[in-house]
Amino acid sequence: MSFDYINMVLKPMLDGTKVTLLLFLIVIIFSIPLGFLLTLAVRSRFKPLSLIVHAYIYVMRGTPLLLQLLFIVFGLPLLPVIGDYLVLDRFVAACLGFVLNYAAYFAEIFRGGLLAIDRGQYEAAQVLGFNKWQTMTRIILPQMFRVALPTVANESITLVKDTSLLYAVAVPELLHYAQTAVNRDFTIVPYFVAAVIYLVITLLLTMILKRIERKYQFE
Repeated sequence: MSFDYINMVLKPMLDGTKVTLLLFLIVIIFSIPLGFLLTLAVRSRFKPLSLIVHAYIYVMRGTPLLLQLLFIVFGLPLLPVIGDYLVLDRFVAACLGFVLNYAAYFAEIFRGGLLAIDRGQYEAAQVLGFNKWQTMTRIILPQMFRVALPTVANESITLVKDTSLLYAVAVPELLHYAQTAVNRDFTIVPYFVAAVIYLVITLLLTMILKRIERKYQFE
């Protein structure tokens, strides 16, 4: 193994890393707010909405993410009548699949965070004269996020690794370029390079998330 060879394979793999990080950022930005909205919908007093969202979360958490990606990328265009209108760019389709899947997981995480809040908190807020909006925004939600943050952090780490599923839907990302180099050069070195890149990303993300957790613990 020479450094010249590592430098040669590293450049395209870093290009693939950009796609990996872009997917990660898009999913985090959209799935966390969507997950919170789903949590509110599950708790809605409007039963049809609550049942529909319950079913959605069950399906998204009960089927493999890879199957969902394959369905969105390759299955939707095959639907009769409307299939021609559902042909999406593969990266866009993959982003959609990831967001819909992770939103369901974040919804359950946030629901667990809300359940962890003692009912006495709501009663105390009423005694202090807070309305429902003030109670949720000033008392309940900050505590919910503090409780849910470690699990959200773990799910975010999992997301970094799950981005490798882009390889299955022919979106060129980090693992794609590693596999291409392995097939071309008959060496496993690109796998080790890819592993190091993944480890560096997860290490940096873990450090950032731990810092955020400590900040919330002392507030």
